[in-house]
Order: sequence, then C-alpha cells, then structure tokens
Amino acid sequence: MEDFKEQDKYLRAKKRVEKIKGFYVHLFVYLVVNGVITFTILKNVSYNELNIWMFSTALWWGIGLVFHAYGVFGQGLLFTKDWEERKIQEIMDKDDTELWK
Repeated sequence: MEDFKEQDKYLRAKKRVEKIKGFYVHLFVYLVVNGVITFTILKNVSYNELNIWMFSTALWWGIGLVFHAYGVFGQGLLFTKDWEERKIQEIMDKDDTELWK
C-alpha cells in the first residue's frame, strides 16, 4: 500500500515538472521569436513608421503566455495571503542578526 502511494506521488510530481518545463520552453521560444521579430522590425522600419500593431504578435502571444503561466502555477503566481504567511515564516526563521545587518 505504501509503495502505491509513493508511486502515485512520484507520478503526480513528474507530471507537475513536465508542466513547468513546458511553460519554460514556451517562454524561451516566445522570447527568441519575438526578439527576432522586434529586431527585424526595428532594423527595417524607420521610427516614424512604427506602430503598435507591428508588435501584435508579441502582445497576443504574451497574453496566451500569461494564461499558460496561470494554468501551470495557478494562484501561486500572485502575492496571495498564503504567500505572505510563508514569507513571514521564512523571515522569522532566519537569524535576526543576519537579517538586520
């Protein structure tokens, strides 16, 4: 029975790591592709011809990336009450002399 629980725990953790890894791959591709697009636009278009819609790919893809991040990290993505409590506990656990030097 204990072995089954450990195996189930392992599989859940592995699935979670795969989701996190997928998000970071998505973020990396987003940065590379939009960096190339931005560089190409700025190299080939004069300042007077620039408009916001030239960067619409980054905008809409960025919105999708935010939803992907929320799907992977959930509410932990924001500064929630739970985050505040964990941070308070973390600071309390540190040595006061080290913290306030």
